[in-house]
Amino acid sequence: MPGLFQRMKAIFSAKADKALDKLEDPRETLDYSYTRQLELLQQVRRGVAEVATSRKRIELQAGQLNQQMEKLSVAARRALEAGREDLAREALTRKSGLQQQLTELQTQHAALQSEEERLVRSSQQLQARVDAFRTRKETIKATYTAAEAQTKISEAFSGLGKELGDVGQAIQRAEDKTAQLQARAAAVDELLASGALDDPTGLAQDDITRELDALASGAQVDNELAALKASMVGGQPGQLGGASAEVQGELPAGTFEQPPAPGSTAESSTSENLR
Repeated sequence: MPGLFQRMKAIFSAKADKALDKLEDPRETLDYSYTRQLELLQQVRRGVAEVATSRKRIELQAGQLNQQMEKLSVAARRALEAGREDLAREALTRKSGLQQQLTELQTQHAALQSEEERLVRSSQQLQARVDAFRTRKETIKATYTAAEAQTKISEAFSGLGKELGDVGQAIQRAEDKTAQLQARAAAVDELLASGALDDPTGLAQDDITRELDALASGAQVDNELAALKASMVGGQPGQLGGASAEVQGELPAGTFEQPPAPGSTAESSTSENLR
């Protein structure tokens, strides 16, 4: 039984790792790691600030002790000048106690200063590592994004991509339907033109009917043109019409009769006849 449970645990662990691997985005993981490093760097900087604050506090206490010791020295000198050796001894005793406190403060100050310097160096090193990691992170993210896009494009062209593969199939179906409709339209036009199908509107005609209609239309145009010419020639009054015909018969082909010049004999005779 223990072996069975261990095996089931290993199987579930493998399944979970595989599922997490599919869900994991390296870019998000890198951004999270960078954020964590910034938080740690901020903690180190806060530690440096706290140590520096403690060091500064000790320096202020040491300054106050030095002032008190200076006052006690002045007081001991004045007591001796006044003949009060007991007061001078008391002042020097207090000064000795303050001196011990000052020594302890100096020891703490040295330790804090050493710790501060160490933290500053660590902060600088960590800052350099964070900057280097940020540069590498952005490079990896850009490379991963480009590789992901290239993979999707390659899969789209090869038809392996699921989403774009469906789009390709839809385009193929649309092209097939378009070709089928075009072929059907061309077939119907051919059947209507050949007369195999009747046009309910009566507008469609076969080739023979169109040729006959064209010949009839041409003959009608020729007849109307001849009638128009006859009406233009035969519509002149009596002799003028005949004279014109005779003149036209005497003139060479391709020439036209010139009108009489103003004041000529022909014009005068014509005027007399008219009168």
